[in-house]
Amino acid sequence: MRNKQLVYPYIPNSVPATKAAMLQAVGAKSMEDFYADIPESIRFRGRLNLPEPLLSEAALVRHVEGLLAKNQSTREVLSFLGAGCAPHHVPAVCDEVNSRSEFLTAYAGEPYEDHGRFQALFEYESMMGELLNMDVVNVPVYDGFQASATALRMAGRITGRSLALLPATVMPDKLSKIRDYLRPDMQVALVAFDEATGLMDLSDLQKQINAQTAAVLIENPSYLGFLETQAEQIGQIAHENGALFVVDVDPITLGVINPPVAYGGDIVCGDIQSLGMHMNFGGGHAGFIATRDEEKFVMEFPSRLFGIATTRVEGEYGFGDVAYERTSFAVREEGKEWVGTAAALWGITAGVYLALMGPQGMRELGEGIMQRVRYAVSKLNQAPGVKTRFPNTPHFKEFVVDFNATGRTVQQINDALQLKGIFGGKDLSAEFPSLGQCALYCVTEVHTQADIDRLVQAIEEAVR
Repeated sequence: MRNKQLVYPYIPNSVPATKAAMLQAVGAKSMEDFYADIPESIRFRGRLNLPEPLLSEAALVRHVEGLLAKNQSTREVLSFLGAGCAPHHVPAVCDEVNSRSEFLTAYAGEPYEDHGRFQALFEYESMMGELLNMDVVNVPVYDGFQASATALRMAGRITGRSLALLPATVMPDKLSKIRDYLRPDMQVALVAFDEATGLMDLSDLQKQINAQTAAVLIENPSYLGFLETQAEQIGQIAHENGALFVVDVDPITLGVINPPVAYGGDIVCGDIQSLGMHMNFGGGHAGFIATRDEEKFVMEFPSRLFGIATTRVEGEYGFGDVAYERTSFAVREEGKEWVGTAAALWGITAGVYLALMGPQGMRELGEGIMQRVRYAVSKLNQAPGVKTRFPNTPHFKEFVVDFNATGRTVQQINDALQLKGIFGGKDLSAEFPSLGQCALYCVTEVHTQADIDRLVQAIEEAVR
């Protein structure tokens, strides 16, 4: 603080007398005592280049509103951006329920005060279990990246092996997170893909899989939007070599596409952003993990599992932790993985969404998305110099648009689209150089035929 005697209205305990009392209580002479372990050579002794503090609420509100006014969100423009955080319709009831104080403020309460939250999350787990046709679903972790990494760690502990095989089409950001999370106990190797179909190269999988392979993971749909139609064969190859088959899935697909257990998935994981969560300038994210109800799987979940049980009162039921002793809450440093703050509020939100949609709603939703994608693909393929990649592979929600023959870069096209109030697809040229000037486009239930036609017309004008 630049003025040690100033009372800052938004910083707790900044009253000088209060600070002095706190220092005295812990036996410290000054704030500097708390940093005694930090070597002098790496301390910054200058002044940070920060603006002067705003000491009135009115000035602070004006400043923050000025910053927010610079943002351009998908409320103001038509967006076809996806790549892990997609525009989906959020029913009003989702916001209504997740903003209720008994859920919004239920941070880390214990059973004596948190039965309502436990029941709500049990209901979420039950509906996710029905959607996935799996027995056990966890309380959500931070995001789908962590869920995928944890699923692979679970596979490593179950098999006693140390290698995870992933498709080379995985999102680089996700791959980075997975590698960091698995290090130093497990390694990651990438399996090549067929550039004509996008599908995993099975011959390369056969070459790489070995006695140290703990798991083979696929994304269905993939980061590039196509469905891995060889999933059953990939699962068989994994199982023949003693590895587990891990499937990362978008749950919004499961009204129209078989759940992974139908084609051999042992551990299923993914992100639930599509189930009633706003994009929020990056999400709205939470990760799920699901398995069969077998001890070898259940006891390797590091995160909390909520179950239902009878009580001493006849006809009464209670909700609470299952196998709590396996979590780091119970055993701390001996836990299988560290479990911290969960994304429980998003689990409750997804539960509301699933209850509202029901099986028929999820089916109609999935069919509508696939129809929109097919329409968008067919229209874009008619634009001069434009084509979509992997044309003979089915897609869900996302697809790759190839601009190489237009003589324009993806950045140039996106700049032209933005001038017309459209966010174009994600530029893939840096992540997948072999594809050249390609972009990942996303179409969901929020896009109308008129929206897609507007996009196609804007692209046609941009490539002239």
